[in-house]
Amino acid sequence: MQRSSGTTTVRPAKRPGPVIRRPLASDEYRVRPGDTLHGIAWQSGVDHRSIARWNGLRPPYRIYAGQTLQLKPPAKRRMPPPPRTQAEKPKPRAKPQVTRPPQPVQPTKPAKRLAWAWPVKGRLVSSFKSSDPLRSGIKIAGRSGIQIRSAEAGKVVYSGSGLRGYGRLIIVKHNDKYLSAYGHNRKLLVAEGDQVTKGQKIAEMGTANNGDALLHFEIRRDGKPVDPMRLLPRR
Repeated sequence: MQRSSGTTTVRPAKRPGPVIRRPLASDEYRVRPGDTLHGIAWQSGVDHRSIARWNGLRPPYRIYAGQTLQLKPPAKRRMPPPPRTQAEKPKPRAKPQVTRPPQPVQPTKPAKRLAWAWPVKGRLVSSFKSSDPLRSGIKIAGRSGIQIRSAEAGKVVYSGSGLRGYGRLIIVKHNDKYLSAYGHNRKLLVAEGDQVTKGQKIAEMGTANNGDALLHFEIRRDGKPVDPMRLLPRR
């Protein structure tokens, strides 16, 4: 600020320069507002635990906008061999090992087996096909607004419309291996972090891009889509 002839001249504040970000590699993802780790993993077709391990994330897997995540395991670095010395030092004498009696093995509690149920009544209009990314689940026709129910008990890990191609989507985590997803909903009735029971109403059926009222239903094991028809009971 300078004073001259009784008047005050205010210099304009300097604007911060633009933030320069390096271009992303094909195996990287820059987090956007509203993203969750489960949502990124689902869209990428990678198990969320793997992405967490590659990026040093621990539960509850907090991420922030602008963060760059690796979507593939980092390349292993080759360590150079240790330098050779002219005179090797004598190795210390090994201490005698003390034999201890074996400890009894504690039996592990078996994981609860999942008993899947149909998320909605309706006609199957599209089946699963592992070689087609557009058929990573099944599509069940119905009427707009009818109830969509959780196919098994679990925790809601995604509830929103930020994943391209799914519309309003809900993802439920059932255990360390299995997730289920419910897409093209008209209304979402549960939020991220909610615990849901098997058969609980979680959404209302909406319409796909072509205007047909239907549910897109997926089941993934370790991040990979599996055929829901092999797990759902016969009707």
